[in-house]
Amino acid sequence: MKGFIIYSTYRILNGKPCVVLYGRLENNESFITINEFQPYFFIETKDQKKANKVTEYKIEETNLKNFEENDMSKILIDLPKEVPHTRSDLENAGIKTYESDIKFQTKFLIDNKLQGSLEIEGDYDLTHETIDRIYKNPELKKTNYIPTNLKTFSFDIETDKKANIYCISAYSKNYKKSFIISKNKVKNSIICEDEKELLQEFQEELIKFDPDIITGWNVIDFDLKLLKEKFNKYKIPFILGRDNAPSKLRIESDFFRTSKADIPGRVVLDGLDLTKTSFIKLKNYKLDTAAKQLLGKGKLIDKLGSDKSKEIDRLYKEDKDSLIEYNLLDAELAYKIIYEADLLDLTIQRSLLTGMSLDRVNSSIASLDFLYLQRARENKLVCPSNMSGDREARIKGGYVMESKPGIYDNVIVLDFKSLYPSVIKTFNIDPSKYHEEKQKGDIESPNKAHFSNKEGILPNIIQDLWEEREKSRKNKNELGRYAIKILMNSFFGVLANPSCRFYNLNIANSITHFGQELIKLTAKKAEESKLEVIYSDTDSIFIDTKTEIKEESNKIGKKLEKEINDFYENYIQKEYKRKSFLELEYEKCYLRFLMPKLRGSTAGAKKRYAGLLENDKIEFVGLETVRSDWTKVAKEFQKELLDRVFHKKEVTNYIKKYVEDIQEGKKDKELIYRKSLRKDEKEYIKTTPPHVKAARKLEKIESSIIEYVLTTDGPEPIQNQKHKIDYEHYIKKQIKPIADTVLSFFDTNFEDVIKGTKQTSLFNFK
Repeated sequence: MKGFIIYSTYRILNGKPCVVLYGRLENNESFITINEFQPYFFIETKDQKKANKVTEYKIEETNLKNFEENDMSKILIDLPKEVPHTRSDLENAGIKTYESDIKFQTKFLIDNKLQGSLEIEGDYDLTHETIDRIYKNPELKKTNYIPTNLKTFSFDIETDKKANIYCISAYSKNYKKSFIISKNKVKNSIICEDEKELLQEFQEELIKFDPDIITGWNVIDFDLKLLKEKFNKYKIPFILGRDNAPSKLRIESDFFRTSKADIPGRVVLDGLDLTKTSFIKLKNYKLDTAAKQLLGKGKLIDKLGSDKSKEIDRLYKEDKDSLIEYNLLDAELAYKIIYEADLLDLTIQRSLLTGMSLDRVNSSIASLDFLYLQRARENKLVCPSNMSGDREARIKGGYVMESKPGIYDNVIVLDFKSLYPSVIKTFNIDPSKYHEEKQKGDIESPNKAHFSNKEGILPNIIQDLWEEREKSRKNKNELGRYAIKILMNSFFGVLANPSCRFYNLNIANSITHFGQELIKLTAKKAEESKLEVIYSDTDSIFIDTKTEIKEESNKIGKKLEKEINDFYENYIQKEYKRKSFLELEYEKCYLRFLMPKLRGSTAGAKKRYAGLLENDKIEFVGLETVRSDWTKVAKEFQKELLDRVFHKKEVTNYIKKYVEDIQEGKKDKELIYRKSLRKDEKEYIKTTPPHVKAARKLEKIESSIIEYVLTTDGPEPIQNQKHKIDYEHYIKKQIKPIADTVLSFFDTNFEDVIKGTKQTSLFNFK
């Protein structure tokens, strides 16, 4: 029977450590597998005698070696909890340990090559109350099964200002249920006398429903946190899982860390966190905003007015039917977002690729760890234990050429596809093949890192992912392609992270140094063809074709693509005795292109430009239009201004009229700044940014995103604006810089245009 792993843990049963896997089978039944497994790690064989002087260990000989090609022996340990003590004893005696930091159940999954899905062979027990099948010591095999039947339970809680619970609603496929504290009947609801009864009814219902996934919006930091507090208050065991073990929460106050829930046998996927980690950009991450953008419909918030908490109180007293409708819709929207926006499917794809549980697919360090350790064993290799590296050292970035500012016609862009993964594969960059001193036949990187020419583990992982991506492309599986792209592109950053087992700055820098060399060499080859490179980024070059005909530019781009790829095929073979996996692609042609100057300078900007594409769409990179810290008024102004410039239309009168509209109050709704608080507003001590000043003028901060305007009295929140808007601030700080970016290329500036002291037309056509 095939199935999907939802949750892994271990138990000591009859004195023996056992790995326990919970999941859902292809026939819709839930399962547990229980497999005996012995904890172990490695030391070098030459250290055996030294180790036995510390204490008598059970030692097993192996045919494995470490990266330095020394023989390895396995230290066998009775219980998982003894591993840290044994490791410390050995390391205190000067004996290096290997793979001694890996979680017990993770090691079992790696050894059995289980990545999300599995095939189970063996007898099973049907007598458990909450689990359909219990397998004891079954045979487990890797399989490519993709689950489509996981049970998801979405819920939402409504409270008063003092966090007293009014109601809880739950939603799933063909399922709706609501619980409310009330003395009278409420439509479509289970009536409870008090909070304690409501909590018990909800707990019983969740366990009876038996979900694999629990979700909601901000469900860990608010709903589950509140439930745990209430369960503790009424001395109800906080049990929501598939056994009698209590559920645990790890609430993080740090903006950059995500809170976690540990509910045995289930996984909690917060809809809010899932949206962020699936690389979906929203104006803010409120449920209403996400629902409108991803589903095309929002909450019933409009019916509740601006002060939600007061309206919730009123509905509870006067219209409980509407309160339940609102509460249930919140649960429904969170459910539909993760399904209809394909967030759950993407998460499952990432789990199958990396072996990570559904709530850890964004852990790029752990993902590489899992894949690499698995491959290392296939290659008869043992990996080092994780040692924190030098956190002060810095990785070298990609090469970015100083641009040649101007407004151009027909600029072509050639781009290396997946540059860093291609570099890793082409030059065999791999932790197990790295040598501090150059050895015969080694590949030397520009930063003097050395790698054996014998195929490494990481390049092979990338090759397999490449093949999987190609399969996804042929099968039109865009989610699969996207998941693979995310994973491959994460490897470089992981190698540069001191928390990674394979952290080595020389290895990480060899990737960026090769990347820099390739971009410079590519620009040089283009210039040998008498073409002008006006800008190059980490993996792209921008060329002024100096033609007025788009078709001619396309021909140049395609010709250059072939010539440079042919060059690299020969160059890599000749210089490194390797096959080139570099692929330069003619990506696009900008019919009109703006490369701005640095403000207050004649030098060109980096990573900031805009271009008009063939479909008449303008692409913005790094400019104000795509930056969250600029107002809507600035973004709209820049879009229209560049549209006019690119289409050679009049702009002088447009600029004057836009400024007049701001001064006359016609753009007031577009003057709002939006900025996130990265910590509690009281913690801003050294400096007080405008959004913090605005936040301090709020009676109550209900969101980390502060919306404010600049007034004659400084920044004020839009909920509590008391003074007139400072229009001159917006004209000087938001409109003028954008206008001058363009006007500088026409020998004029914003002040001259507004005052009318220079030309009245930028473009003069017959």
